[in-house]
Amino acid sequence: MAQSQQSGVKRTDLQQHDLGVPGHEVAQARVDIDPGIQSPKHRHPGDEIVYVIEGVLEYQVESNPPVTLKAGEVFFIPAEALHAVKNIGGGGAAELATYVAEKGKPLVVPAT
Repeated sequence: MAQSQQSGVKRTDLQQHDLGVPGHEVAQARVDIDPGIQSPKHRHPGDEIVYVIEGVLEYQVESNPPVTLKAGEVFFIPAEALHAVKNIGGGGAAELATYVAEKGKPLVVPAT
């Protein structure tokens, strides 16, 4: 699950397991984002379920209006949807990202 780190974004892989659905796996990571930092646009080969642990994060998915979430709120990002997340709060922010994807594919694919 190792991924490259962007300055201001720290990803900590927590777990990765096969699912009962053949050829699929689930992975979880904690993503910490410094104030004012936005992730590069990217996509995932499977669905992403987000739980905001702390702070205030703004999610931009495809051309949809941005969605702002605070600690304790959840968000769903469909497979292959191009998106980015930005810490718009005054302090650190973190999310628990849960991915359900085809086994063996990279979990994070930068926009090209």
